[in-house]
This record gives sequence, C-alpha cells and structure tokens, in this order.
Amino acid sequence: MLDSQLSSEVLPQHIAIIMDGNGRWAKERGKPRVFGHKKGVDAVRNTITTASKLGINAITLFAFSSENWRRPEEEVGVLMELFITVLSSEVKRMHRNNLRLQIVGDVSRFSQRLQNKIEQAEALTKNNTGMVLNVAANYGGKWDITQATKHLAHQVAKGQLAPEDITEEMLGQHVMMSDLPDVDLLIRTSGECRISNFLLWQMAYAEMYFTPIYWPEFGEDSLIEAISWFVNRERRFGCTGEQIKQLMEK
Repeated sequence: MLDSQLSSEVLPQHIAIIMDGNGRWAKERGKPRVFGHKKGVDAVRNTITTASKLGINAITLFAFSSENWRRPEEEVGVLMELFITVLSSEVKRMHRNNLRLQIVGDVSRFSQRLQNKIEQAEALTKNNTGMVLNVAANYGGKWDITQATKHLAHQVAKGQLAPEDITEEMLGQHVMMSDLPDVDLLIRTSGECRISNFLLWQMAYAEMYFTPIYWPEFGEDSLIEAISWFVNRERRFGCTGEQIKQLMEK
C-alpha cells in the first residue's frame, strides 16, 4: 500500500556515488575516454541539482581514487585539467545555490595550481548552509582510516591518551567528513558491484545500489529510482518515483 504522505524525512541523508563507466560509454561511441569524462560532468550537475531540490543533507562523489594514478599519464593529466576547469566554472553556481563544497582526500599530491583552486573553492562556500557536496579526490578508504589512526597514535605517543581508552567514536572523529551523517545510500553506476576502497568507515551500514547505467547517462530519473529503491528497502512500504518528484516541488 502506497504511503500518500511521503515525507523527505524518509529519504537518505547522505548519498555516496561511485561515478563509473565514463571510459566504456565513450568507447562504445568510438570516442576517446576523455570524452566520457567530460560528458560525465553533465551527470554531476544533474545529480547535484536533483539532490539539492530533494533536501538531501550531503552527497559525496568519488571523482579520483588514490589508485587512479596508475592510469595512463595522458588520461590523468586530462582529469586534473578537467577538475580545475569544473572547479572554476561550477563553484560560483554552487555558491549562488547555498551549497558547501568540500574536497575529501590527500590533496598534497596535486599540483600547486590545483591545490590553490581547491582552497579558493572551499573558502568561497564554507559558510553556506545548504547541501554539502563532498568530492573525493586522491581518496582511499584505507588511507582515510590510516590517517585517523595516526592522529590517535600521536596522542598516545605524547601521553595524552592510553591505548586501552581508544574507542570507535574517537577514531570516527578523525576520519573524513566526521561532521556529517554516515552514508545511508551508496550508488555505483556501470554494473560493477564492488566498493573499490571508498568510504570504508562511513559506509559501514549503507544500503548499496548497483545500476548498469553508465555514469554519463545517469540523470534525474536515475537518482530518483535509486532513492525510491532505498526508501522501499529501509521503510518497508511502497514508494514511487512520482512521489519523490512531488517532494522536489514543495
């Protein structure tokens, strides 16, 4: 039986997305992989807009993993330039829409030019109160837990903390995005069914949704379908995409 009074409270607070399939989408069209990456920016824009309209608290996009450095040098270079371009062109729009941007990961390996762009973008939006957009770049879940562990190890070394007093809560305070709710819903596109070292701590209890759609084709209806699936699993009552779309109009 459908719940006619669907509320935004039943929606996921934090959605994480592994944006997969850009290269394969381009290859199927006889285009270079970079064509797919550029087309994927449109999907990012559509996803952010839809999530913001729905009142989602936070969305985290896996843009560049720590393993992606193994890709061909030319492709990595293009991805870095694309990252700079998107930061430059999109951050003002995010700011106008009251979104807060955070780059999650070890940015020290990026060029100084890109690090400066990241710093400027985060500074511009840091006081915004709308949806938080986290972009995971040079990020790995194992790295995240390791760097959090190092924080506690330093406290132990200084005599500020006893090893036996360490708790899950303490460790959780030092992983990335500790100020946000844990991930409720993971979405991975392109048909792959693994989490690829993404947000290992933050996704401990997340529902995982895998879709065969390549990322460049992921649009508003795709996100709504994933959220509808989540609501039906979590709340155990019928929910349609049309009901979720109605929430966007309130």
